[in-house]
Amino acid sequence: MKRTRTAVISRSGNAQRSIAERLEQLPPNERVVLGGAGFRTFMTIADQWQLSVTERVCLLGDIAESTYHKWRSGKLGEPSRDQLERLSLLLGIYKALRLIFSDESTGTRWLRGVNTDAPFSSQSPLERMLNGSIDDLYAVRRYLDAWRGGWP
Repeated sequence: MKRTRTAVISRSGNAQRSIAERLEQLPPNERVVLGGAGFRTFMTIADQWQLSVTERVCLLGDIAESTYHKWRSGKLGEPSRDQLERLSLLLGIYKALRLIFSDESTGTRWLRGVNTDAPFSSQSPLERMLNGSIDDLYAVRRYLDAWRGGWP
């Protein structure tokens, strides 16, 4: 039986709970380590995607710009579960783009290009992500994972 993109997308809703549950169980010291590594990686990705500070702040959960600059200088502290979850989703989106497209520029073009598929409603995937809700990040992540053959 052929697996459709829609079937994979609907089944992957359990992954949303799974990520949240795993992050909730992390001790504070592990949150700091994961948050620091995740944020540094996000900064590299955001540079490759040529995101503005405003876009970066939005993707990180509408944190204050002063907080963003503090984090950028290396003073992250203990990130919240929401912030870790967002970092996880953004890294997953980046990974999926790297697996689907043969080069970074094609993946970035797809991310910024208008998409008429149902999850995007004639927006670019990046515009969907910039709506600000964590559900928008999940929507893009699920779409890409379905496209490449399933949630890892």
